[in-house]
Amino acid sequence: MIARVTLEISVGKEFDYLVPEALEGDVRIGSRVRIPLGKRRVMGVVTGLPREASVSALREIEGVVGRTNQITARVLDLARWMAGYYCCPVEAALKCVLPDAVRKEREKWRKRLHVKVLAEPDPFPSLTPRQREIWEWMRKRSDVPMQRILRHLSTTADTVRKLEKLGLVQVIHEIHERDPYAEETILPSGKLDLNPGQKEALDRILAACESGESRVFLLHGVTGSGKTEVYLQAIDHCLSRGRGAIVLVPEISLTPQTVERFKARFGTGANQTLVAVLHSHLSAGERHDEWHKIREGRARIAIGARSAVFAPVDPLGLILVDEEHEHSYKQEDTPRYHARDLSVMRASKEGAVVVLGSATPSMESYHHARSGKYTLLSLAKRADAKTLPIVRIVDMRTEARGEKGIPILSRKLKDAIHKRLREREQVMLFLNRRGYASSLQCPLCGHVQGCPNCSISLTFHRSENRLLCHICGHREGSPDRCPNPECRSREIRLAGIGTQRVEEILIKLFSKARIRRMDSDTLRRKEDYRIYLNEFRTGKTDILLGTQMIAKGLHFPNVTLVGIVYADVSLHIPDFRAGERTFQLLTQVAGRAGRGDVEGEVIVQAFTPFHPAIQHARKHDYAGFYQQEIEFREEFSYPPACRLCVLTLRGKDEQQTSRLAEQLHSEIESKLADFSDLTISGPAPAVLLKAETYFRYQILLRTNRMGALGRRLAPLVRGFKLPEGLRIVIDVDPANL
Repeated sequence: MIARVTLEISVGKEFDYLVPEALEGDVRIGSRVRIPLGKRRVMGVVTGLPREASVSALREIEGVVGRTNQITARVLDLARWMAGYYCCPVEAALKCVLPDAVRKEREKWRKRLHVKVLAEPDPFPSLTPRQREIWEWMRKRSDVPMQRILRHLSTTADTVRKLEKLGLVQVIHEIHERDPYAEETILPSGKLDLNPGQKEALDRILAACESGESRVFLLHGVTGSGKTEVYLQAIDHCLSRGRGAIVLVPEISLTPQTVERFKARFGTGANQTLVAVLHSHLSAGERHDEWHKIREGRARIAIGARSAVFAPVDPLGLILVDEEHEHSYKQEDTPRYHARDLSVMRASKEGAVVVLGSATPSMESYHHARSGKYTLLSLAKRADAKTLPIVRIVDMRTEARGEKGIPILSRKLKDAIHKRLREREQVMLFLNRRGYASSLQCPLCGHVQGCPNCSISLTFHRSENRLLCHICGHREGSPDRCPNPECRSREIRLAGIGTQRVEEILIKLFSKARIRRMDSDTLRRKEDYRIYLNEFRTGKTDILLGTQMIAKGLHFPNVTLVGIVYADVSLHIPDFRAGERTFQLLTQVAGRAGRGDVEGEVIVQAFTPFHPAIQHARKHDYAGFYQQEIEFREEFSYPPACRLCVLTLRGKDEQQTSRLAEQLHSEIESKLADFSDLTISGPAPAVLLKAETYFRYQILLRTNRMGALGRRLAPLVRGFKLPEGLRIVIDVDPANL
């Protein structure tokens, strides 16, 4: 028996090995194996079982890791496709498929002492009052971890051991699975009645599930339209047919609330292991145990961020991609895959159904729905007949008249906050910029204190009294005079605003209100996000101020006012998706208001109030925004009118990097001259020319045949000779330029 093995180290080729007779029953496609390579022992994955070997002299596999083949044949096929399409080595794709915690050679199961209650002996032994108390408590539970007994009853292990000697209990070592939600109290929930729009959407999804054919649905529903209930009932149907589901959420920050809703429906009582969670904020042990729950078939629903698309759910019936428009589904390191697109590809390989859900779909997905590639399902009204919030635009240019500078909070927003606080309602304020001030500037010479490693100004953080770079993490003390040696003025001042500064103003204006700021500076521990949101949900916080982590997916019925402090932050970024991102963000933030019995209100502060993205968001008009935006995309050949691939050269020397980018451009032009619909732009400096000490130049490729282009581009780039220290990054379907 011969096994073809892809190594977990980057060598760019596969190797054939003999399978010893003793291991023939254990080695199959997807098995992880320990093999000799030269004088080393390395790990690999069996990717084929050929009839004949590629070479005559074969070495033997030394061992198999894991009780089952850890990568299913279908997920392995997906990894191969991913490597080809995204122009990355197969071994990089395989590393992505298996979490680090699972890839370790030794499985890290945790064993703990458990106390099992035995049948009562006859005659029953004589017990002290304390022993009787402990025995009675354990008898009601039958099987309890020793640590829980010691903690709950304030007793010692010796006391429990005495009960063991008396034949009442047995103390044994058992595998103790680490559950990240073990301490949470989650009450079970039942199905909700669906309105006509929800029912029609669900019926069409279920019909596709019954047909056994792979279909993709775009569920376009306004914020608060009840998309989650459609998800839940679709999964329930899937489980009843013996198939599992994967639920993707765009950010780890959205996972707690999503997990709570899914566990309340599917993961309480006897079904406690039915839902498994996969994301990077879990400990390595928790990730290990949750993944194995799925692989062994005990968990049938996998919930997580983008990497959960590889969860070993088998057989797979349904993939749900919530907030499918979010760019965080795109991996920014090799392999640079997009989880939304991989979901569609995985479903097609496994005969599963995909539901992409969003109130503000990506231009690509909506375009596919309009062209018939996807099926469009619409939920135009909020569930329970609640109305969408009223959106008011405040022109901050007029607010500045008669003021000493531009106010951070407009009069209209301040008055609205006062009113809502008097009514004992809650307020959410949004600003997608953390820190205190976005830059430190000298008004005399114009000097802006920049990062020495990146082409970006440093952000001032008052809590640390430091300047920080949000790209590379560089930090330095805040100077009391202009750093320019030819100026040295003491007039240096802060410019721009961040969440820290808004928080300071809120504390002064609303001294009696309970205010909580949520951004990556305040969330230090993995449980902080859940704690802060629970405080807000239970009314312990009056005003919640935050960045985009509070913008979407959250449901708080008592929130009646949402204020967007500076709507233009993302509007003027030099990226063709700037308008789309702004529209999506404004619509999502606005959707947090008016989810209860009181009508919601949204106040948007902007310096460009008549921009189409802001005006269409004000009217909750996605179709109008799409129609205007698609004309721009088609005019200038941007997605979805074509597919993009960006080649980025990174080097420490700017001139050398620029020169090699020109050479690479010439190489592509000559060797791909016969590629009919290829358009090459650049090379040009990246929007952020310097990042983390590296200068970056980009070449932009446009085509409608990205798969075919990738097959020719990857070997071309691999064969391009680079001096030491320079690197080429291939990004297919980039989310950011």
